[in-house]
Amino acid sequence: MNAVAVVTGGTSGIGEAIVEALARTGSRVEFCARKRNDVDRHQEQWRAAGFDVTGTVCDVTDEGTVDRYVRNIVSRNGGIDHLINNAGTSGGGPFDSLPTEVWHRIMATNCDSVFFMSRAILRDGGILDSDHGRIVNISSTAGKQGIPLAAPYNASKHAVIGITRSLALEYAKRGVTVNAICPGYVQTPMADTVVRRHAEIADRDFEDVRSDFESKIPIGRYTTAAEVASFVEYLVRPEAAAITGQAMNVCGGLGRF
Repeated sequence: MNAVAVVTGGTSGIGEAIVEALARTGSRVEFCARKRNDVDRHQEQWRAAGFDVTGTVCDVTDEGTVDRYVRNIVSRNGGIDHLINNAGTSGGGPFDSLPTEVWHRIMATNCDSVFFMSRAILRDGGILDSDHGRIVNISSTAGKQGIPLAAPYNASKHAVIGITRSLALEYAKRGVTVNAICPGYVQTPMADTVVRRHAEIADRDFEDVRSDFESKIPIGRYTTAAEVASFVEYLVRPEAAAITGQAMNVCGGLGRF
């Protein structure tokens, strides 16, 4: 039987690429996002391409919604083998004027969602009975360093790495590996939002700020979403069973830690 994989935030950027990468291997992919139109459109396109996918509207920041989502997946498939916690958002600004709402929104999307989804799938999803249970959390190189004007994003991504390492130790002997992938600058709509925000704060041109960001990357360009997705696809293979508790960079050399 093909593996059943769950991908959160599966209709844009890295998540979209992950759904496609896993579906191409023959996995049955359950993906979710918040917007009905995006979910329906992607499901239709992927099924037309022959992929075994099911899309669901799910607010991964809501505990009860997540619990119901996981139970529904189990009822359709019998169990879950892989969880990719990808849903995320950006945001920040000068810390002394940072709105409390921004802090809570970023922490809920980037951190609470990992807690809710991982707990539900470990408790109710059958992943502990899988031949090769896998949890892959999409963190960031920002989870290992500080970035000006990004305190809530930094905090949330550091937390994701902490959760990853704790769960890896707790479930290693149960056959579930838990790892984090830490992208740097990735060409996605969210990355453009970050550049635009920095340009607004500094009163600079978008392209100038984008050029500054690119100049920091040793390979001279942004990482692609497909490059991140290919690493996810490797980590869920049986051959990756000895890799757990790691936070691995996919960043073009931007992070060397």
